[in-house]
Amino acid sequence: MRSSDLTAASWRKSSHSNQDGGACLEVSDDFAAAVPVRDSKVPDGPVLVFRARGWSCFVAAVRDGRWRD
Repeated sequence: MRSSDLTAASWRKSSHSNQDGGACLEVSDDFAAAVPVRDSKVPDGPVLVFRARGWSCFVAAVRDGRWRD
C-alpha cells in the first residue's frame, strides 16, 4: 500500500484500549492487503500501514503471550 486515501476508512478501537483515553489504538479493516493503524487520540496524525499477513502474525504473537510487557 504505497499511497492510499484513508479519508473514507472506517476505524475501530482495540478491545485492549483502556477506558480513560490512554493507550488507544485504532485499525481499519477496509483494505484486503493492508492494515492501517493509528493513535485514536490523534486521528489526524500519522498512520502506520502494515501488510495484512504481517499484522496477523503480530496479533497472533501477542495473543499467544509471546510479546509481554
